[in-house]
Amino acid sequence: MLMPCAGFSGAAPAPNAAPVTPRSAAALDLTGEWVSVITEDWKFRMASPVIGAAEGIPLNNEGKRLAGLWDAQKDIAAGEQCRAYGAANIMRQPTRLRIGWEDDDTLRIDTDAGTQTRRLEFGAVDAQPPLSWQGLSRAQWQRPAVRSEPGTGGSLKVVTTRLKPGYLRKNGVPYSEETVLTEYYDRFAAPNGDSWLVITQEVTDPKYMTRPYITSANFKKIPNGAGWNPTPCSAN
Repeated sequence: MLMPCAGFSGAAPAPNAAPVTPRSAAALDLTGEWVSVITEDWKFRMASPVIGAAEGIPLNNEGKRLAGLWDAQKDIAAGEQCRAYGAANIMRQPTRLRIGWEDDDTLRIDTDAGTQTRRLEFGAVDAQPPLSWQGLSRAQWQRPAVRSEPGTGGSLKVVTTRLKPGYLRKNGVPYSEETVLTEYYDRFAAPNGDSWLVITQEVTDPKYMTRPYITSANFKKIPNGAGWNPTPCSAN
C-alpha cells in the first residue's frame, strides 16, 4: 500500500483558482455608506472649541503653547483650511463615510466633511511619499484565533504615517509630522439589526504629546447615500 508523503494532503489545487487578495480575504465587510453618531465629546466635535481648550489631550508644554496661538484667519491666508481634516481627526468629525474597494489591494474611504479621501493600502507602496493630510496608511486584516459567533471575522488594523501637521480639534490643538496614527476598525450588529462601525484610534506624537491619545468614533450603516453632501474644509 502506497502512503502519501508527509505534508501532502492528496488534494490537487483547484484549476484556475482565483488568487487570494486582501479584498477576497477580507475579515469583515466595511463597504457601503456610514454616518457618524456623536455621543461623546459633543462640544469639541460639533463646534469649534475656544482657543486653547485641549481637555483630555495629553499635550506637552510646546503643544499647549501652539494651541494657545491658533488663528483661523492665518490658516485661511496660508491655504491651510484642512488642518482639522487630516487622518488623525477626520474620523472624529461629524461626517458621512463612503467606503469601497478602489482595487484588490486598496480600500478607499471618502468623507463628505472636507471632501477628503483616505486610501488604506494592503499592498506594496512607495515608502516615502510626500507628506499629506491623509498620509500613508498601511492596512492588514486581523483575525481572532476562534470565531465566537457567525460573521465575526476579525478587525482591520491601519497604521498611518507621513502626515502633514494638523489639528486634533478645530481650535488648533496640534499634531506634528512625526505623528503615528494606529486604528482598529470593528463592525458590530445591534439586536435590532443595525450595523455599527467602531474606529478606535491611538495618536502618538513625540513632538507635542506626553503619551498616546486614544479615542473612538462610532458610525451607523445607512441604506444609501441620499444624505451625502461633500463640503470643503473650513478653518472655523
